[in-house]
Amino acid sequence: MKRVLMVDDDEAMRKLVRMRLADSYEVVDTGDPAQAMALALENQPDAILLDVMMPRLSGFELCQSFQSLSYTSNIPIFVVSGGGESRAKYEEYCQRLGVKAYIDKPINFGELKSTLAAELEKGRPERRNEVRIRMRLGLKLRGTAADGGIVEHLATTEDVSAQGFLGSCERPLVKGSEFKVYLLRDTAQYVGRARVVRKESGNGPWQRYGFQFDETTPEWVMQQNRC
Repeated sequence: MKRVLMVDDDEAMRKLVRMRLADSYEVVDTGDPAQAMALALENQPDAILLDVMMPRLSGFELCQSFQSLSYTSNIPIFVVSGGGESRAKYEEYCQRLGVKAYIDKPINFGELKSTLAAELEKGRPERRNEVRIRMRLGLKLRGTAADGGIVEHLATTEDVSAQGFLGSCERPLVKGSEFKVYLLRDTAQYVGRARVVRKESGNGPWQRYGFQFDETTPEWVMQQNRC
């Protein structure tokens, strides 16, 4: 049975979700957002249901925390929160954070179940077992456009490994695109060739992508023999 983590400070709402999803999912829940990361690491949920407005730590902050950790970054997140005038603003922001869907309260459980099922049928990438380090670096990506011209993009990393990096780019990129990667320090230093293997956030400026190296030079910040 698939497992869902529910994070909501409303105890009655958590109880209702547990009851209504019990025939299809094992539900682990907490009303303390500070406890949510530990529960995600311990229980390895297949999906996360997340309220937006909670004390001490908002759903937005918690979503960013899940996305920033390689172990939890591939878990699909669904925001379950109120509608009203703020819905459009919240929904747009959630999309930028990579949230899969925004579910209004009171919950339509038929819609919630079908949305969960459709997303979980896709499966999710295997958890990366390589050593990854949170590190912010400035990069320049240089590639070849369809017309043969040279294109350059600026990017910043969020975490890095010997095999690749997760980073945000100033312009939209296409999965499979290949780039020469330059580390921006005093000068632009060539560190290898990498390709885009996945997109990790929705529409908006500075979208997040996963890159995998096809080759690296000794100047890259992590090497195979260091991991």
